[in-house]
Amino acid sequence: MSLVDRVRLAGGDTMCPQRLVLEHVTSRWGTLVLIALLDRPYRFNELRRQIGKVSEKMLAQTLQTLERDGLVHRDAKPVIPPRVDYSLTDIGKEAADQVCGLARWTDRRLSAVQKAREDYDTAKANIH
Repeated sequence: MSLVDRVRLAGGDTMCPQRLVLEHVTSRWGTLVLIALLDRPYRFNELRRQIGKVSEKMLAQTLQTLERDGLVHRDAKPVIPPRVDYSLTDIGKEAADQVCGLARWTDRRLSAVQKAREDYDTAKANIH
């Protein structure tokens, strides 16, 4: 069964499993976490500095969500002070590569999207 068929069978269910994973991967912070972790593992505060402008609470929630989805691995070392490293799992790397591909496409096509928006806004303004 194709992805389109599975989504159609879900009947637009907002809790559709594919939709939930896509929401996590393409969320504002999920995308940035995945892309940052492609470079290397990070400790929490290093990752927060790398991403920038994310609250501790939001980063913690995002990491927990991605960990639950099996995309991020949390490695807590039994040392004092505690040390926790975050890295991508194999499927996390695969997801991050896909997100990077979408980001590259967006970068390449941004001017076309902006032009389409301008054309749309102009056409709508001329109707009223």
